[in-house]
Order: sequence, then structure tokens, then C-alpha cells
Amino acid sequence: MRLALSRYVERMGHESITASSGTEALSRFKDVRPDMVLLDVSMDDMDGYTVARKIRSEPETQWAPIIFLSAREEDQDLDRGIEAGGDDYLVKPVSYVVLHAKVRAMQRIDDMRRRLMRLTSELEAANQELERLSHSDGLTGIANRRHLDSVLGVETLRAQRTHSRLSMCLVDVDHFKAYNDHYGHVMGDECLTRVAKAINSTVRRAGDLAARYGGEEFAVVLPAAESTTARAVAFNIIHAVRDLKIAHEASSHRIVTVSVGVTTLIPRLGMTPAEVTACADTALYRAKESGRNRAVFIDNEAISRASVAPP
Repeated sequence: MRLALSRYVERMGHESITASSGTEALSRFKDVRPDMVLLDVSMDDMDGYTVARKIRSEPETQWAPIIFLSAREEDQDLDRGIEAGGDDYLVKPVSYVVLHAKVRAMQRIDDMRRRLMRLTSELEAANQELERLSHSDGLTGIANRRHLDSVLGVETLRAQRTHSRLSMCLVDVDHFKAYNDHYGHVMGDECLTRVAKAINSTVRRAGDLAARYGGEEFAVVLPAAESTTARAVAFNIIHAVRDLKIAHEASSHRIVTVSVGVTTLIPRLGMTPAEVTACADTALYRAKESGRNRAVFIDNEAISRASVAPP
């Protein structure tokens, strides 16, 4: 019977791999990972039901159709086979025509399963990309305002709960309106994109976030960052943008520069993310008022003197 079935399978255009016992069948199944299993119910070492249950119990095993072959044709035998993990049940002796029809039916089911798995994988990838895009700024590619607000909200609550520090930088491109007026909006967009990448390159700690705040303003959230860390990040941002050497004829510096407002605080209970942002915004206003191309710091809501990044 095994030889006859093997010839039937090969006649259908498939490769046939045989095993003479349940133990050998399990071993061959693990090694070969066949696309379909024809399984005799009666074997010397273990019955086919046990073999099927062991195949189905392997978590890493992809589904493969199992067709039981048996001389028994009682209803309870069919029910037992399906319960053990089988997908169909044929009574021996089996003709080529019947076996071929059953194999083709199982192939169709397996093909549909594979297509469904592929579509599921593609849908998952598309959803991940959609999620990424929903968090990204369309122009610059870094995080957008929506994602910034979400992260800042979470980190403000975390800092309140753990009584830890939270730092935030607000960055403004100096004289950007004049840049747009002089070079045009296309060049203005390119300028913002390059500045965004420069700012993002300074964010190195896990959990830190660089985002576009709006227009020519950017924000950097630094959870659990001491004021010394926040100051270093601010200076790195100023240097990174200077190093781009983007020409700006309408600026006294002749290149594109940024002003940075930095706050480091332990948010009091009930303090909102908007209030944290307001502290950084106050520092940014002082930086611009003091001549731009510099950083001003607010540590625990006390305004420090203007700190100019080293040349």
C-alpha cells in the first residue's frame, strides 16, 4: 500500500517521501517539512492519531494538510481523526482518482492559506508604515507635532511620578522669514529638512526625541536628563547647524544659525506638558532677544544668564 501510494503521488507530479513507522514519520517530518501528509492510522509503534497530535503540537511547525488512511469506516473513527488534527479521512483501499481529487482539494486550501498569510504579512507591513508616517513630519522626516505632544505628555507624567528631571529644548531657525523671502520657499523647505537632520543627529540617548514643533521651530525632549546633559545637547545642536554652512545673505552671520531655549525641571504635580513647553519657550524668547545664535537655559524654572555656544 505504501509503495502504491508513493507511485500515485509521483504520478501527480509530486515528490514522495515514505516512512515505515510513526517514529520515523515524525523524524522525517521535522527534517523535510513536507507540504502534505498521508498518514496510516494503524502502525506498529504508535497509531496515526498520536503522530498527528505530535505534528500539530510543534509550535514552530507551519500547517500542513494531514489525510488519514484507514481500513475502518465507522463514524467515530472519522471523528477521532479530525479531532487528532487530521483534515480528511480516506478508507483503504484508495484509488488514484479519489486520492488525486483529495490532494488537489487540500492543495487549494493550502494555496489559499499561503495567500492569506502573505496578505496578512503585507497588511501588517502597511500598517506599520502607516503608523510610522502618522508619527513623522511630511517635510523633514523627523517626528511630527502629534508624536511630540504624545511623548511629552507621557514623559511629564513619568517625571511627576518618579520625581525625576525632564529637559526640553525648543529650537528656532534664526531669521527664517528673511531666508524664505530671499531664497524662496523651495530652498526654505530644503533648509528646514537639512536643519532637522542636523538636530536629529544630536539625539543619541534611547528615549530622547527630536521633532518638528511647527514652522521653523523644532523641539527635543530629553527624559531624565540633567541640566548639564541638556546644555550639551543645545550646544551640539547649534554647532551641527553651523557646520551645515547653509548660506544666508539676509543674516548677519552669513550662514543659517539657530537659537535654543532649554528647560530642565522636576514637574510639579498637576503640571501640564504645555507648561513645560512654556518654560522652554521663555528661554527661547530670551535667546532670540539676546542676539540669536545662542542658547538660554531655565533650570527649575529659574532663568539663567544667556549662554552663548562657543565659536
